[in-house]
Amino acid sequence: MNNRDKNFTVAKVGKRMEQVDASIARYLRALDQADREEGDVAEAKSLRLKEKIAGLRRQMQALKEMAQQVQAAPDQQVSLTDPDARSMATSGRGTGVVGYNVQIAVDAEHHLIVAHEVINQGHDRSQLAPMAHKAKEATGCEQVTALADRGYFSGDQVLSCEGTGVAPIVPKVLTSSGTKRGLFARQDFIYDAEHDHYTCPAGAQLTKIHRRTDHTEDFDRYRHLSACFTCPLRPRCTPTQRRIIKRWENEDVLDRMQARLDRMPEAMGVRRQTVEHPFGTLKAWMGATHFLTRTLDKVRTEMSLHVMAYNLKRMITIFGVGQLMEAIRT
Repeated sequence: MNNRDKNFTVAKVGKRMEQVDASIARYLRALDQADREEGDVAEAKSLRLKEKIAGLRRQMQALKEMAQQVQAAPDQQVSLTDPDARSMATSGRGTGVVGYNVQIAVDAEHHLIVAHEVINQGHDRSQLAPMAHKAKEATGCEQVTALADRGYFSGDQVLSCEGTGVAPIVPKVLTSSGTKRGLFARQDFIYDAEHDHYTCPAGAQLTKIHRRTDHTEDFDRYRHLSACFTCPLRPRCTPTQRRIIKRWENEDVLDRMQARLDRMPEAMGVRRQTVEHPFGTLKAWMGATHFLTRTLDKVRTEMSLHVMAYNLKRMITIFGVGQLMEAIRT
């Protein structure tokens, strides 16, 4: 892990500049008050305040220079301890980690790590298809089922798995703000694939709006021309005159994935007990500092050694030392 104070993004630099500005303003007010006082104590106080203000102005200049570096960086992020390390997304506020994002695919039967990768992206949304395909290639299976949590949900990633022998099962991300306001969510509208329309909670059928010839978006809109105007459920549905439902042009891929999840309600439990245990074991081995090396290539090498050690210990547990040594010799 790297020091968060030595990692800079546009937002972090902006926030630090605001804090320094506020400190300078506070010290200037204190200096103005000290200048109106008399005596040796007031003079010494003024001198200390001037030194602090000068130091803060040097900090501000350094932050302005760093802001230019951040703007020039390809991903608008600069890390001083390890140039490849990046800020990772975490669930708790103020608990961000500067480091690397480790991906592993674990065999649910034997709990062996069949594929792994180290990246410096702070999210998992683009990793579903790459890791699933790596696992499929490593196991030699013609068909694999890839279980992942909501952090991996991406329509494009699920689409990339279609027809490749990978059947992903990932819960959808529920991003609608209407639910918090007590409004019907998109999931409350039932889609009829045969007739290509949605049925709303009031029973009205929302049909597709014909696309314009210059339409460049990858989704369709569904609505009812008149039902919303007199609907008694409208206050619970939309603050506008008419409710419109958007549907991605490849939404059928997500519908099939949701059907797989509905048929396998224990999927997320299986995922947790399969992949979280290796992660916990590896973190315990690595200690509080996690990776000892710096830069992406070296960290990837270090992670490969950890994975190899973990798999060797698992195989010793499964086969025993004798059978494993015999298999290695052959």
